[in-house]
Amino acid sequence: MAGHSKWANIKHRKGKADAAKGKVFSKLAKDIMVAASCGGGNPAENITLRALVQKAKGISMPKDNIERAIKKGTGELEGGQLSEGSYEGYVAGGIAVVVKVLTDNKNRSAGEVRFAFTKAGSELSAQGSVSRMFQRKGQIFIDKDQTDEDTLMDLVLEAGAEDMKADGDQFEIITDPADFDVVSEAITNAGIDMAESEVTMIPDLVVEVNDLAQAKSIMAFVERLEDLDDVQNVYTNFDISDEIAAQLEAE
Repeated sequence: MAGHSKWANIKHRKGKADAAKGKVFSKLAKDIMVAASCGGGNPAENITLRALVQKAKGISMPKDNIERAIKKGTGELEGGQLSEGSYEGYVAGGIAVVVKVLTDNKNRSAGEVRFAFTKAGSELSAQGSVSRMFQRKGQIFIDKDQTDEDTLMDLVLEAGAEDMKADGDQFEIITDPADFDVVSEAITNAGIDMAESEVTMIPDLVVEVNDLAQAKSIMAFVERLEDLDDVQNVYTNFDISDEIAAQLEAE
């Protein structure tokens, strides 16, 4: 699930072994292809591509896979033609869900996403009826041991960031999508490593889930979506309470 939440942190800590799965590499390869297609295949001149390549190396994605994805994106190899799609709806007590896909077969991806919603006892909503509850933003996380808050605050605000705040053991930086590359480059040029960086969809209002069964139901649904080959990102407006997070970590 894109975005940041207690559940995202739990998944990160409990699921590092998942990085070895080919499905993870496949989804990241699609992102690399799109980035190379839009901004060129040279990571030194394409900050989005550079961030994705760093992410790929961080999860030990083979170098050949990375180079092949870049070449598909630039047209040097065949197989780089992908179409974007978006689906949305509500599940488990009114939790908003937006699903983004990258696919070479729109009919297949639409059918698979629709079936997942149906299996969860829900159905797809009209285009825009759910996504209007989210804002497209650049989101960057930096571990606190990288720098101090005042230094980072001055750096990112001067570069054009909208906001910065402490979030556990990290700093969270929010940017307008148009300023994401400039802020990311300013951070990189300052010698500061980014733990996570992406243009994502952030909900206007977060719904905190305090029921363990509901939290598990939503998590299972989102994970079913994420397991679909064509699904690239799943955005929701739910987070879980500290109490539920503790119970999930203990299991």
